[in-house]
Amino acid sequence: MKFAFGDHVLDVDRRELARGSQPIGIGPQVFDLLLHLVRNRERVVTKDNLIDVVWGGRVVSESTLTSHINAVRKAIGDSGEEQRLVRTIARKGYRFVGDVRESDASEQPSPARPGSSAPALVLPDRPSIAVLPFLNLSGDSAQDYFVDGVVEDVISALSRMNWLFVIARNSSFTYKGRAVDVKQVGRELGVRYVLEGSLRKAANRVRITGQLIDAGTGATIWSERFEGKIDNIFDLQDQMTANVVGTIAPQLERAEIERAKHKPTESLDAYDYYLRGMANLHQGTREAIEEALHLFRRAIEADPAFASAHGMAGWCYFWRKVNGWMSDRPRELAEGVKAARRAVELGRDDAVALTRAGHALAHLADDLDGGVDLLERAKMLNPNLAAAWFLSGFVRVWRGDPDGAIADFTQAMRLSPLDPETYRMQAGMAVAHLFAGRFDEASSWAEKSFRDLPSFLMVIAIIAASHALAGRIDEAQRAMRRLRALDPAIRASNLRDWLPIRRPQDLAILAGGLRKAGLPE
Repeated sequence: MKFAFGDHVLDVDRRELARGSQPIGIGPQVFDLLLHLVRNRERVVTKDNLIDVVWGGRVVSESTLTSHINAVRKAIGDSGEEQRLVRTIARKGYRFVGDVRESDASEQPSPARPGSSAPALVLPDRPSIAVLPFLNLSGDSAQDYFVDGVVEDVISALSRMNWLFVIARNSSFTYKGRAVDVKQVGRELGVRYVLEGSLRKAANRVRITGQLIDAGTGATIWSERFEGKIDNIFDLQDQMTANVVGTIAPQLERAEIERAKHKPTESLDAYDYYLRGMANLHQGTREAIEEALHLFRRAIEADPAFASAHGMAGWCYFWRKVNGWMSDRPRELAEGVKAARRAVELGRDDAVALTRAGHALAHLADDLDGGVDLLERAKMLNPNLAAAWFLSGFVRVWRGDPDGAIADFTQAMRLSPLDPETYRMQAGMAVAHLFAGRFDEASSWAEKSFRDLPSFLMVIAIIAASHALAGRIDEAQRAMRRLRALDPAIRASNLRDWLPIRRPQDLAILAGGLRKAGLPE
């Protein structure tokens, strides 16, 4: 069952509240309170009734009930002054007064998935575009990685236009292999334009076709074919980018179009290894990360000055560390730091290299301040790079700025509203709320992340700690058993070796919650 009011959807079966395609993190009791008010919107719900239903009749102070009502209002865009949706009835209780539409879950897919009938996202205040995966017309599925890589480079080139809002690769690629309605894509991603196309690679020749479509009307406003030798693949990408930009903003100066051009490497072999590495990196499994690291090393061998390859290699070491996959920790930490620092040296104007290197250095070298600086530069160079925003969020939360981190995670989710790796952003939201003392919100975000990646150690730790600190010891102990099964070596005393938490009070919150959940000292 789902209840929709305004642009919000309350999904009972999934226990989720969303606004458009954006999930809203609320604690379990806040969710139950909102649900009870919505279900009983035809009458005034007394305070005693709310306590019986939400808290099982336990003794609850007036301030606790009031704070939860305020949390409900904040989550749905209401306030105690306005009371547009939740009205206080003096000396009686509360009533939900908004217009509500009910639907069965089977009639309305989740708003966070492609193909949903959720309310459309509000268009940004600047031209906006999504680049869909191109069709591979080579007749060889083994060439998918190459086609996808070319499209990623086009997205990256467009992203460097500060005046343009570009949907991140991970959300665009949720449409891969599907017949799509561009109007629906526009609504789901909140963009005005959609670029689609195809690529054919045969021997040493390549042909790229592209069509720019107005997502509001479905009309094709530009189409073109680009053909040449494989050696000229970067030139073909630049031509397509220039044509798209020139169509969207014909008054744009040519100099700005030129600034968007970026040849990552002179070596096609290095480029090929890099694209293969990225295909593995997106999978995220232990085996895929090992293969990605091997391929990034091959790319570096082919072109030692390839900054993004160094950055991605450094980030592979971070992912191995945070998941407990390192076999020789001192050696791998040193290699990861070396790769990340080399990426910074070579890629001062490469947003991808700076993003991955900055985040890796924060974790592997405990350089949180340097990591924030590098990620800020990456966001300046490419304000549409979702990875720069959510990795910046993580570094900010470790450095002790949970509210700044939440702002970064929120922006990342808007740039990539259908991202298959949203679980990373949700995990960051969970940590930020935990350190801010909002334990219900922390557990809610962490549970969402856990559903997509049940082996994510950090998320399981947040679930255990937040439940314990909120007094839900049974749930905390269940999470702790899973955490210790995945990593028997983890202890309350070595958390600082695992996560680069700067503020003693933040470390105390996490360690204290995990101790309550049963983690040995």
